[in-house]
Amino acid sequence: MTLHKAPAGRFFEDFVVGDLIEHAARRTVTTTDNIWFTLLTQNTAPLHFDHEYAAQTEFGRPLMNSAFTLALVSGQSVAEISHNVFANLGWDAVQLPNPVFEGDTISSLSKVLAVRESTSRPNLGIVTVSTTGYNQRGDEVVTYVRNVMIYKRGQGPQRGSDRHTAVTA
Repeated sequence: MTLHKAPAGRFFEDFVVGDLIEHAARRTVTTTDNIWFTLLTQNTAPLHFDHEYAAQTEFGRPLMNSAFTLALVSGQSVAEISHNVFANLGWDAVQLPNPVFEGDTISSLSKVLAVRESTSRPNLGIVTVSTTGYNQRGDEVVTYVRNVMIYKRGQGPQRGSDRHTAVTA
């Protein structure tokens, strides 16, 4: 039997300006996602949770909460971008060029725009990426630029990955 360890994510040294990173995670969004997120964030716009109201709009159906779309695509990028994050520094230039509807499947892609060492924290670097989320038809549904502070290899908290017990078949 072979033990396959999960990847530890990228560290600062692993980022190269110009690299394109296709995120492995993708997700079909549901009515439940939309209602729960809308209620959790206290967004009372009926366009997100009142199907009768939404049917009277030019869209004819509920739109996914735009903050959900941003959160989902940001989450899709964690494994490849910010798994070893010290701090998320922010999102800039957020754009929502096309609506997301219940039932759409969202995927995402990032491009590394800049990489620099932190001037105040020698164990960290700052990585800037541009990320775009797409629906199943390839339409862009969200774009943004994100700055994250990432640990350098061997400089962050240690994971307890060696605590697994042997399993026999």
